[in-house]
Amino acid sequence: MLSRKASGFMLNIAICDDEKYFRSEIRGVLEKYLSAEGIVFAIDDFSSGEELTDLGIGMQKYDIVFLDINMDRMDGIDAARKIRENSNDIFIVFVTAYIDYTIEGYKVDAFRYILKNNNMLEGSIKECLDSIREKMAYRVEQAEFDFSEGKKTVSLERILYVESNLHRLFFHIMDDSLNKYSIYMTLDDLEKELEGKGFIRIHQSYLVNVKHVNSISRYSLTLDNGIGLSIPRARYNDVRKLITEYKGAI
Repeated sequence: MLSRKASGFMLNIAICDDEKYFRSEIRGVLEKYLSAEGIVFAIDDFSSGEELTDLGIGMQKYDIVFLDINMDRMDGIDAARKIRENSNDIFIVFVTAYIDYTIEGYKVDAFRYILKNNNMLEGSIKECLDSIREKMAYRVEQAEFDFSEGKKTVSLERILYVESNLHRLFFHIMDDSLNKYSIYMTLDDLEKELEGKGFIRIHQSYLVNVKHVNSISRYSLTLDNGIGLSIPRARYNDVRKLITEYKGAI
């Protein structure tokens, strides 16, 4: 059931810059490159860090974010921190006039720094995309499911949790919005399939992606999108230990 992401995938890209000229410049380079490579893509523009990060868990739809560092109010470093609170798999590319944020960029796992005021901007973006495509071929794990709504291949990163109810499983998945898909399968079988992939059985009826656990308190946890799920008393200590080992204290 599990498969690696291969060529021919769709890229969802965000450009976040408070200067319209550079948003347009970057978009033009991306569209030229991706169209020439035959890659299906969608690009969204954001004029501020707040506009992007207000999406919250919705930021997970993006594979790549081209992010200006020097913006008013919320700068690119702070926006990158917000991105990392929601996903570790997004490729963050800083597009900036000044390369003086190396340490801060390291902390948010920035993939590249690209200079704005550089006649090599187009070449730098193309090289960056080549590298990202190569890494994505190995890094992004997907699974194909024959849902009642139709066959769908999804990134494991985008599964928030799976709920068992009346011999059916309901997958809560972040696509462009939060969607729910159903399949006839047991949670026991799915848990075995996803073993070692960052999913925790917190309840007889719930399998949770630990990446999306925002907080845990006595006999319940809260996910990134605010949904609360109960944890039976008998499982609570084990669940808390597993989450802490994976994410650290939360």
